[in-house]
Amino acid sequence: MNKKKIVVPLLLLFAVAVYFVVFHKNKTLKYIPENADAVVLIDIKKVTGQYLFSWVTHPSQWSGSKTKGKGSGSLKDSGIQIPDFLQIFHVKNTKFSEWYSIVELKDSQKFIHFLKALKFADQGNNRFQKGQIFLMINGNHCIAGTSDSAFETIQKQLLQVSSNTVLDADQFIHNTAGSISFISGKRIQNFSIELKDDEIEIKNTSNSEIFNSMISKLQTGNHFLELELDKENIRHFSKGFNKSIADSSQVTNIIATADLEQVNDTIISYEYDDNFNEVEKKTFQNITQPNYTIDLKSNDPVKTWEFFQAKKWINSENQFTEIPFQPNQASQNNNGVVIQSTRKPISLSPQLKENYIFIRNNKLLYSSLKMLSASEKRIISDIDYVFYGNKSKDYWVKIKAKSGELPLILRW
Repeated sequence: MNKKKIVVPLLLLFAVAVYFVVFHKNKTLKYIPENADAVVLIDIKKVTGQYLFSWVTHPSQWSGSKTKGKGSGSLKDSGIQIPDFLQIFHVKNTKFSEWYSIVELKDSQKFIHFLKALKFADQGNNRFQKGQIFLMINGNHCIAGTSDSAFETIQKQLLQVSSNTVLDADQFIHNTAGSISFISGKRIQNFSIELKDDEIEIKNTSNSEIFNSMISKLQTGNHFLELELDKENIRHFSKGFNKSIADSSQVTNIIATADLEQVNDTIISYEYDDNFNEVEKKTFQNITQPNYTIDLKSNDPVKTWEFFQAKKWINSENQFTEIPFQPNQASQNNNGVVIQSTRKPISLSPQLKENYIFIRNNKLLYSSLKMLSASEKRIISDIDYVFYGNKSKDYWVKIKAKSGELPLILRW
C-alpha cells in the first residue's frame, strides 16, 4: 500500500484532533446570573496551551516531581468536567469579597472523595468548606464561592430555571488568558487579563507608555505604599469597601505614603502564685506595624471633619478609627484632613499628580501573615510590586514578579 495514502489521512486526523483539543472552544456561558455585575472568565485551553509551551521550552521541568504528578492526576480524575471557560461572577448588592462559580460534574461521588482528600470539612446537606472556600453539590453541578450566603439564590436562578439568559464568551474575552468585565444594564466594560513570563496585566488599553512612565518614577523611591487618587477613583474603591466617602465627605483627592516596621509589643497578663496573690506577667513579641501619612484634600474641610465625626470615624481623641492600626492622630487644616501614625509619622512622597496605587513588596508583609499557607507565602514573596493606574478612561493593573529562571505559569 502507498505510504502517502496512509500518512496524509493520519496527518489530517491529527490536525482535526489538535483543533478540537486546543483551539475549538464552547463559548456558551450558561452559568452567569442576570443580577451579576462583574464577571471573570478564564480561558482554560489558552492557559493550558501557555503552560504546555512553557513546559516544553524549559527542559529542566521535564522530569517533574512525584508530588506534582499526583496533584495534576488527582485534579484530572476528580470528577469535574473541565470547562473551556471558567465562569466566576459577583452578584449585585453583595459584599465585594463574595465571588461565585459553577462547574459541571462527571461523577459527584468521585468529586466528594476528591474534596475529602483535600481536607474539606463536610457540613452536611452536600455542603463542604475549607477556610474561605464554600462548596455546595447539586446533582451534577457544584456551586463554589468565597461565601455561601447566595447559594440558595444561585441555585434557584441558574440550576432550577430552564429559561436562563445564555451569554457568549466573545462578549467578554478576546484571545487573552482571561478577562474581568463590569456589567451595568446592557453596558459591558471589559478588561483583558494577560499572563506573561514575570508579570500579570489587567487592562482596557494597549497604550501603556504613560503607565510605564509612572512606574519608572515610583521605582526611584523605597516606600511600601504610595498612592494618589482623585474623586472618581475614590468613589470606585470606596464602593468595594461599602464606604461612601467621595460624595458626602467633600473629599476631592487622597495622597498617602506608608512604610512597614517591626516593633516589640508588650503583652501584660496576670496569674496567681501559691498564696493566691495576683502576679503581673509580661511577654514580648515582634509585630509589624505601618508608619503612614494620609492627606485627604477637601472642598470644605469643616464639612469633611463633621462628616467623619457623624460617622464616628473620628473619636473624642481625634483618632481616625477606620484605620485599624492604632494609634494615629487626625487633624484639620485649610486644605482638608491629615491622618498620621503617632509613633513614627513619615513625609509624603513627591506628587506625580496622577491616579495610581503602588505597593512595593516587603518581607515584613508576608512574614506577618501567619494565616497563609507556605505556598501562599512563597507566591507573595515572589512578587516585586503591584501597580494600579488610571488615565482618563484607561485603566491598568500590573502585578510584577521578581525575575526568575522559570515563567510565572511554571513557578506558581
